[in-house]
Amino acid sequence: MAKLMELLLIAALVWTSVPAARADSVPEGDEEGPFLDQVDVNVVNVDVYVTDKKGHHITGLTIDDFELEVDKQPVKITNFYSVEGGRAKNGDTIQPIEEPQVDRRINEVVDNTPEEQRLHLIVYVDNFNLHPFTRNRVLANLRTFLRTRLDRGDRVMLVTYDRSLHVRHPFTSDPEIIASALFDLEELSAHAVHYDSNRRDMLDQIQEAEDIYDVQGRAAQYAESIYSDMSFTLDAIKQMTENLAGLPGRKAVLYVSDGLSMRAGEDVFHAMSAKFPDASSVLLDSLRYDLTRRFTSVTNQANANRVSFYTLEAAGLRTYTYMDASNATFSNSAARVDQVHFSNLQNSLRFMADETGGIAMFNTNNYTPLLNRMADDFENYYSLGFSPGAVDSGRYRRIEVKVKDRKKLVVRHRDGYREKPVSTRMADGTLAALHFGYQKNPINVQLEVGETVPHQDSGHYVVSVAVKIPIGGLSFLSQEDVHHGRVRLFIGSKDDEGGLAPIQDIPVPIDIPAAEFSTAQQQHYRYELKLVMRRGPQVLAVGFRDEVGAVSGFVSRSVRIGA
Repeated sequence: MAKLMELLLIAALVWTSVPAARADSVPEGDEEGPFLDQVDVNVVNVDVYVTDKKGHHITGLTIDDFELEVDKQPVKITNFYSVEGGRAKNGDTIQPIEEPQVDRRINEVVDNTPEEQRLHLIVYVDNFNLHPFTRNRVLANLRTFLRTRLDRGDRVMLVTYDRSLHVRHPFTSDPEIIASALFDLEELSAHAVHYDSNRRDMLDQIQEAEDIYDVQGRAAQYAESIYSDMSFTLDAIKQMTENLAGLPGRKAVLYVSDGLSMRAGEDVFHAMSAKFPDASSVLLDSLRYDLTRRFTSVTNQANANRVSFYTLEAAGLRTYTYMDASNATFSNSAARVDQVHFSNLQNSLRFMADETGGIAMFNTNNYTPLLNRMADDFENYYSLGFSPGAVDSGRYRRIEVKVKDRKKLVVRHRDGYREKPVSTRMADGTLAALHFGYQKNPINVQLEVGETVPHQDSGHYVVSVAVKIPIGGLSFLSQEDVHHGRVRLFIGSKDDEGGLAPIQDIPVPIDIPAAEFSTAQQQHYRYELKLVMRRGPQVLAVGFRDEVGAVSGFVSRSVRIGA
């Protein structure tokens, strides 16, 4: 049984006050009818950061300074957007930025930045892979950063991972709210101390073992445990990037942890190799716990959704943890074991940042300069847009950006993108409306919730929902004596625990006799359906696409079922 929503019925479709309108439901997989061509203008934006070797941003470049390749083939840059010092630049002129206005109804800043260039920053605190002390030390730096380096038009969200994802505060354009919310995190548990204890126990057992077979099985169990924990951690990060897919604009995740194992238990296998040098295959065993492919899957999805990772290792300047008198039998190999351990934790953070065009921040106890470098990225960048042409079935394509005749510059950008058909992009946008309240309503579609009645003996409710579509906002094709329109609706819901119903993709043909078309322009087309929903708070979201005019939008509203 579906947890949240089951599509029971697509009722007769009647647009208000026009009795002659056709209201035939179209079966799933119906052909496009008279619509031979659909306009699908899709622009892929690549955010590019150009610096010198010292990390200072290079400004003043133009579209003619860049070369863009996709899968090693040159493509034409069709859109160019340049920002210097937080201000958009057009040609040689810096565009003045109007003072942001505040919408008093929702206490949100009304930003004049184009939707595709607006910044969404997710502060992601991974409590499961953090020590309490290092986390709380970094939170102080983060509070200062949020209060001093973000623009009022930027939107920030606070998320933690505590074996599962928790949104501690939804997106807001007031960074002070997130800065204050960080105080609450200092009271939460942080679990990385358990890794330290388990690691020391494992290394002690290796030191005391007389034969490699005494510890080989335990080392495998230790590595399996870390591998499992890292898999859950990466699944949560991937879920976060998936949720962000339909949100327009630039998206950056400031990921805070004490590091993630790229190869689970790698240092333990090095410790066994040092203790038992004749066991030549022991290091090969560590390859079984290599998570590189899992990390690649995460970064590929982030790139597909225009998400950059800025990874911050809260541990700061590390000291060797296994070099003391009690471990003298390890001799110089103890230092090597710790070096492998630290590199293993940092390589993953570097990989996530490098692959997505962000910055990895580690090996320091003062993160302010590195956080300022991240803020400089937000305020100084180039956005190159191109049309990918025909969309295939979700293939991942590699991107390379070069600056002409500038050999010594550092160019950072996401590694690639994934081609998405319209239906996938619409489903992504509907999910963004559910998760983040994203709204885009160019033709003023209305979502109405009507009668709610108990559903037999299931304990759920049958909810009447109507989508009202202004006919005057749609495009039509004329054929003989009928005007043909076609809308696609994408409908989903989410409960207060984050449970999601599958997105329903529903084609809606709208056929209006030519004699009544003028009158219909002032009316609404009403699409009615009934949903089975659980009791309690819910969010409903509808994505709509005019397939003739290629106009899309998303609306959502909160409801309480069975109240």
